[in-house]
Amino acid sequence: MIEKTYLKTKPQCKVKFALPAEILNGAKKVALVGDFNGWDDKATPMRKQKTGVYASTLNLDVDNDYQFRYLIDGETWLNDESADGYTQSPISQDANCVISV
Repeated sequence: MIEKTYLKTKPQCKVKFALPAEILNGAKKVALVGDFNGWDDKATPMRKQKTGVYASTLNLDVDNDYQFRYLIDGETWLNDESADGYTQSPISQDANCVISV
């Protein structure tokens, strides 16, 4: 699930990325990786909420498209069904999610 809140004071959008517990199969660690953090799996760890949902919020510059994916337990890649679109990954046969803000 992705929620966007555009900021009135600056040209940024507060984007909340969230994954429900039921699709994570007991994952211990979830990372949000993408253009916005140099695809660094340690830069944006998602935090487990009391409800079991893993979530992370970023402020992203508006008028941009960002590619991203989730990395589960350091080995399994997962896409977000609520992404704005998908594009071919430049390094694998997989598709990356795209969010437009």
